[in-house]
Amino acid sequence: MKNQTFFRILFLFCVSSGLLCAQQEEVSNEPGKTTILFQEQSILPIKLCFSNKEMKKETNDSTYLLSKLYYKNADQWDSIDVKIRARGNYRRAHCYFPPLKVKIKKAVAKETIFKGNKELKLVMPCVQASSTQDNLVKEYMAYKIYEVISPYHFKTRMADIEFIELRGNKSKVHTIKGFLIEDIDKVATRQNAKKMKRSVHPLEQDDVTAAQNDFFQFMIGNTDFSTAYQHNQKLIFTADYKTVPLPYDFDMSGLVDASYAVVSQVQGEVLSIESVTDRMYRGFVRDEAVYQAVRKDYLDKKDQVFEVIDGLKPQFDNEKEFEIARNFIDDFFKVLSDDSKFTNEIVRKARTK
Repeated sequence: MKNQTFFRILFLFCVSSGLLCAQQEEVSNEPGKTTILFQEQSILPIKLCFSNKEMKKETNDSTYLLSKLYYKNADQWDSIDVKIRARGNYRRAHCYFPPLKVKIKKAVAKETIFKGNKELKLVMPCVQASSTQDNLVKEYMAYKIYEVISPYHFKTRMADIEFIELRGNKSKVHTIKGFLIEDIDKVATRQNAKKMKRSVHPLEQDDVTAAQNDFFQFMIGNTDFSTAYQHNQKLIFTADYKTVPLPYDFDMSGLVDASYAVVSQVQGEVLSIESVTDRMYRGFVRDEAVYQAVRKDYLDKKDQVFEVIDGLKPQFDNEKEFEIARNFIDDFFKVLSDDSKFTNEIVRKARTK
């Protein structure tokens, strides 16, 4: 408790001196602590073969299907044995392509680009319509933006997927986009931290990283999360006694604006907005110095954020979808740069319970 008080006092001292505390710079983001799979950011071609029907019906949190994952290594195709299951309650029930959890044995991954990754998530488009490919790129964009914002993030990598869907004695080939997400254990290891399973109230979490997360969720227009209940959030506990949130799964956000997206009612709470593209700040009340420090940090990183966004333009099939996404993020920065809008849409909207 004394340590937590000390770091909070130290943070406020740094803010009063016009600095965002060095705690952000001390966090490890060394390439050597990121696995080879995610150090490389070129699009990874992969192939998978399974029955969608069997995947949805036969797998659960503990039941996996045996399969092979084919991947292109340099100019040749290699393969590894994997276990896969469907994940994500909503997408599992409503999407044609369910997102997958992939397990790889350590001995199998050892001599491959998957070395060090025992578990991965693979995100695919929800439905077969070509328009949903851009939704996937927008969700991937959200992960990449958060990499700029916070050192506490999940590493991701885009993939071109050839999915051979087994349908009895027949099969159908789907060519789709997707992306891989590292496991929480890898994030914790990289940050010299431990993953947490228990609930921790947001006001007991680290002020700065909690506010960074809340600003980010407001940026992408997402209400489908809860740091208290770890809904679309994970928590890690760092060596300097901070409880830090890590956001994931952004398909219900206004940035993605998926056809099936609805305003979230986490824990049954009915919100006052009607569309996911209507922003609503869901963060908790913080010290004014915290708000201003995080606000400044976002504004300082604006150019980096748009470098990420513009770098993904070639991945969009529809240029209009790219422009909509870009403008949506630009609107967030207009709120941050306007004192009145910042106060009315963020500070005064902060939750007290």
